[in-house]
Amino acid sequence: MLEQVVGIVRKAASLMVTDGFEVEQKDGLANIVTSSDIAVQHYLCRSLSELLPGCGFICEEEDFHDPDKEFVWVIDPIDGTCNYSRGIDACCISVALKKSDEVVIGVVYSPARNEIFTAEKGRGACLNGKPIHVSDRPFEDGLMCTALGLYVKQYADISNSVIMDAYAQINDIRRFGSAAMELCFLAAGQCELYYEFRLCPWDYAAGMLILSEAGGTISGLGGRKLGIDKPELVCAANTAASHARLLEIIDRHIKSLPY
Repeated sequence: MLEQVVGIVRKAASLMVTDGFEVEQKDGLANIVTSSDIAVQHYLCRSLSELLPGCGFICEEEDFHDPDKEFVWVIDPIDGTCNYSRGIDACCISVALKKSDEVVIGVVYSPARNEIFTAEKGRGACLNGKPIHVSDRPFEDGLMCTALGLYVKQYADISNSVIMDAYAQINDIRRFGSAAMELCFLAAGQCELYYEFRLCPWDYAAGMLILSEAGGTISGLGGRKLGIDKPELVCAANTAASHARLLEIIDRHIKSLPY
């Protein structure tokens, strides 16, 4: 089924036009949606329903159909919409298939970069068909991808407390503007750490599987397993040891989630 999903995602990417799309605000200036987001999502939902009849959907653009089904597609039609709307190439289509409470397929495709990350549970992860693996760099030499809780800016201070604590102990930080792509960069050994205070399932579902299959470690607050039914704090790293150190930093600043 993975090859069929990849084919559908590639076709959907043709709807990510380079100009002529419309932009609307959802909840303020920071949170936007384009006509391309809607077109890609509609195409994916239609095509994936044909591929797997009777499935459910959890999608970013207010499209929740039968999310309690055994098989559920988790879709972000364009992760990094702000980047996309400005012609920045750090944007992608993210599609995951959840069976019961486990993600079993993950596809993240950035057409502008000609990069397609894929994973099947238990079968490893690939970039453009070639196997990938996390790096072995130690925590102190790590690059950390992160953000400041863009859509809920009252969380910026608490996010920044974690970021600055970690920053003092690692190589540097990066902010690319697409959680799905950043998790894939970690999976491919291009960075070593990842932290965001609040992400939605469509942001991380596919990237979570790709990272895990590439040998990385990912969890929610306190190391608990990430769910696919609500927003989560996300902590990830290339190694279990680095993941534990990043969790210790988070625990110093965050004891519970306010959402």
